[in-house]
Amino acid sequence: MIRRWVEGVAYSFSWLEEVVVSEHVDEVAADVERSAWERQARWWEYATLAWNGAEAAISIGVGAAAHSAALVAFGLDSCVEVFASLVVLWSLRRDGDSRDSTAVRLIGVAFAAVAVFLVADAVSGIVNGYRPGDSVFGIGFMAVTVVIMFTFAWGKNRAGERLDNQPLKSNARMAILDGCLAAAVLVSLALNSWLGWWWADAVATLVVAIAAANEAREAFTGDIV
Repeated sequence: MIRRWVEGVAYSFSWLEEVVVSEHVDEVAADVERSAWERQARWWEYATLAWNGAEAAISIGVGAAAHSAALVAFGLDSCVEVFASLVVLWSLRRDGDSRDSTAVRLIGVAFAAVAVFLVADAVSGIVNGYRPGDSVFGIGFMAVTVVIMFTFAWGKNRAGERLDNQPLKSNARMAILDGCLAAAVLVSLALNSWLGWWWADAVATLVVAIAAANEAREAFTGDIV
């Protein structure tokens, strides 16, 4: 009788130990997976910093040479992207709803800055009847940029969903916006070069500006999901 009781107690402790060990293993596995996703998120941001730094220099340089306001504007937008990536890297250094909220609002400020600049640039182009010059290199560079920015957006959004990191997901949306702006600049450069539609640049820029303003609104009101 006593032997059975002892065996029963020993079995209970053995079962409890297995549960505790199992929970510990699950926690360790979750921590390892999160660390891996955080490293991937940082890689996407560092890659964005490197690309957008080069993108800004090339776009502004080529735009100035071709007298293309759209390319120069895109280069300045790339500078805002650099700022947004730095904000996300800052938010990834430590978890916390307060830091994430601040980071999302800072990215919202960046969206608003992009929107204001693009509207001013587009209106100025329409009012003054500004006609950008041809740039074959600019067309090729924008085509490559479209592919790269949408790739960045995919990678950042995937990592952001896994980490449930709002600043990273917001930055992914900014990368999508940047890709759309690159596509708009690409189309406008092509239409201007092939059909002489100088106003296409301003129209495309206004469309992207509206999208940027909406992203800023969502960041400030907390509607980003």
